[in-house]
Amino acid sequence: MISLNGGSFLNNSSSFSGISSFSHSQRKASSSVLVALSSKGQVLMESSLKEMSNGASVPEMDAKSTVGGGVEDVYGEDCATEDQLITPWTVTVASGYSLLRDPRHNKGLAFSESERDAHYLRGLLPPTEVTQELQEKKLMHNLRQYKVPLQRYMAMMDLQERNERLFYKVLIDNVEELLPVVYTPTVGEACQKYGSIFRRPQGLYISLKEKGKILEVLKNWPEKSIQVIVVTDGERILGLGDLGCQGMGIPVGKLSLYTALGGIRPSACLPITIDVGTNNEQLLKDEFYIGLRQRRATGQEYAELLHEFMCAVKQNYGEKVIIQFEDFANHNAFELLAKYCKSHLVFNDDIQGTASVVLSGIVAALKLVGGTLAEHKFLFLGAGEASAGTGIAELIALEMSKQTKTPLEETRKKIWLVDSKGLIVSSRKESLQHFKKPWAHEHEPVKQFLDAVKAIKPTVLIGSSGVGKTFTKEVVEAMASFNEKPVILALSNPTSQSECTAEEAYTWSKGRAIFASGSPFDPVEYHGKIFVPGQANNAYIFPGLGLGLVISGAIRVHDDMLLAASEALAGQVAQENFDKGLIYPPFSNIRKISAQIAANVAAKAYELGLATHLPRPANLVKYAESCMYSPLYRSYR
Repeated sequence: MISLNGGSFLNNSSSFSGISSFSHSQRKASSSVLVALSSKGQVLMESSLKEMSNGASVPEMDAKSTVGGGVEDVYGEDCATEDQLITPWTVTVASGYSLLRDPRHNKGLAFSESERDAHYLRGLLPPTEVTQELQEKKLMHNLRQYKVPLQRYMAMMDLQERNERLFYKVLIDNVEELLPVVYTPTVGEACQKYGSIFRRPQGLYISLKEKGKILEVLKNWPEKSIQVIVVTDGERILGLGDLGCQGMGIPVGKLSLYTALGGIRPSACLPITIDVGTNNEQLLKDEFYIGLRQRRATGQEYAELLHEFMCAVKQNYGEKVIIQFEDFANHNAFELLAKYCKSHLVFNDDIQGTASVVLSGIVAALKLVGGTLAEHKFLFLGAGEASAGTGIAELIALEMSKQTKTPLEETRKKIWLVDSKGLIVSSRKESLQHFKKPWAHEHEPVKQFLDAVKAIKPTVLIGSSGVGKTFTKEVVEAMASFNEKPVILALSNPTSQSECTAEEAYTWSKGRAIFASGSPFDPVEYHGKIFVPGQANNAYIFPGLGLGLVISGAIRVHDDMLLAASEALAGQVAQENFDKGLIYPPFSNIRKISAQIAANVAAKAYELGLATHLPRPANLVKYAESCMYSPLYRSYR
């Protein structure tokens, strides 16, 4: 930060005499202003102005350019008519009023007496001085007054825009309470209403209008050292479908969790929305919609825009920037992941992150139900375009293969999938999409899901359909009839799309189910016993995975890194968690969990020869913790 000597700045008004009387015609000329500090702290201004359009030079400017005898209209905005162009001049110094408007450095009432003197804050703040802890206490008190979750979301976003460190301090210290506010399920409603609640941009919007200029657009972002990009095209936002440009709430929310839970610096995070239009008729007719008002681009036009984007990112930020694909429709998600996994550091949280966190829950659940992974049978509801089912199934099969040294083709036979047409079997193979074909096993056709449950008799039931209320009473009772402890994972988001609720799973199974869901549910009391449902939240995995990739300088994401992340997470579930029926650790320990995951992922990167940060740190866990962003206030000179 630069602090200016107030007396020198104000008394040397002659330095500004050439600027104070800009007329509109003079502003049309291109100009540059350089502010520097002399050794004595005086402000020196060197101004170079090209010849004005009317031939006037700086000394000939009218010095009486004021409005109604008031404050001088230095840049002439008040004199210009609506159809005239003005230059948006700004000279930024991180001091005084501008410091209070800088979210990265603003501390509000926590500025000390000496800082208020040094940075010209006297009179700009009330005289009291408070601690960051007291600020946090007041904010949490205010947040709890809101009864509508979207109001809490907007209050948190407002806080992020005015005081970055306090935002992350509040989020880290109250993560279990605020995670559902800043991310799912509330972020889904925020995206639906993003056009109405939009206040200021929080990331980059790249639309078809920017085709051929994406590199220039990336350079418009003020931060040059980017480590993580979360990008969406808004076609499949949670379980809500095509929200177009309004899907920006997802990258913004995900990256706030990269920082809060994984310790990635906020300035190293970049949310991006690729706007290729929307097929959502309601949004196209909405006067408040903020995106392109056209049907979605597809085929070659879509592929060319995405390829230009991927190349521009690598050119601008280098090979080690993480590009996380988020909420793309599966027909694009699988294709983009396959296309760029060999040339870029790419990761798809909907496919790989979900798979990793689900595998972790299953591995942990084995300690409650017994047996090895290969001894269990899995049935998925959901294998279509809007489902992550095939990605989860593949990672489970990979882990089985790794444990048993059995070919992947064999371990896949333990896993069955049901789509909208029924059980996926070999007789349907010709009509199946390519990503479903590996799961077509020998069995007679079964149309109804309940019949599939009774025929396959799975020990683990996984819902990834995006359709609510599909785990009916009959389905859960069937699972309980042939399993002492049926494992039931209702993963679809948001809460309204969950295959069943926690209360339904525990009640219909007579308290025997081991349950986890994609969205949060409150504890359930059944026959005097309290059951705490776990949440198979991707936020357990992607922040730690991202940190591991960053600290190792990894250049590619390998499947073994996802398995390493799953194993690290499963290892964090304590016996006291198992006693409550939990198969995931509490989020209150998420930063320690993320450090463990990061260490495991980094170790695997070094083992595979994909790490560039050399030499390898001796203690990866301690190194990961030391690299984490801290939200505590800094003291200013």
